[in-house]
Amino acid sequence: MIMIRKQIMLIDDDIFLLNSVSKYLTSQNFSVSVFNNAQSALDQLNEKSPDLIIVDIMMSNIDGYQFLIIMRSNKLFYDIPVICLTAKGMTKDRIKGYDSGCNVYLTKPFDPNELLSIIRNLLKYKDEMQSIFSIPYKNKHKDFQKPNLVLIDLTVKEKIVLELLVKGLKNREIAEKLNISIRSVEKYVSKLLSKTSTRNRTELAQFMMKRINKGE
Repeated sequence: MIMIRKQIMLIDDDIFLLNSVSKYLTSQNFSVSVFNNAQSALDQLNEKSPDLIIVDIMMSNIDGYQFLIIMRSNKLFYDIPVICLTAKGMTKDRIKGYDSGCNVYLTKPFDPNELLSIIRNLLKYKDEMQSIFSIPYKNKHKDFQKPNLVLIDLTVKEKIVLELLVKGLKNREIAEKLNISIRSVEKYVSKLLSKTSTRNRTELAQFMMKRINKGE
């Protein structure tokens, strides 16, 4: 059986870092495409989406923050995990990175093994979330009456809200992350409860985690 290698986009204007990280990840069986500026990477995104992106924050012209904002404005790229690399370790800088849409903020210099662990965990979580959006739920317990459910019928925004809910974010945090009102989040949660026949956020999250853990 041929294993398909995960595609990683690496963006940094430091040529030495580009070469060293690319070589290391390639040795770990990833396919790596390198870019020394954000604009080239954005152009490539329109042609082919990677499984994960690693981007440096401090770059000329379009920096990492701007890259994230532009990228996350397109719903087609919302579920791509992003790791931000930077020499800036201040709390306010990390917060800005998270607010811009990064998943993990890694300060230089970093241990390659830590980067590898982060990549594997982000990709694993992404694969698990994608699987629960495409596999119908099969009820195996007589005392747990749930209708068969194909979660791919959820709207894009419902899927996004559901993913954030499963991560444990509160309504206010989801509203801030998606730049919508708390009332709008409440409406999405209400629709999700109705579509999954669950009674509250806790039961909804448990329902989804069971599907992740059991592959149902």
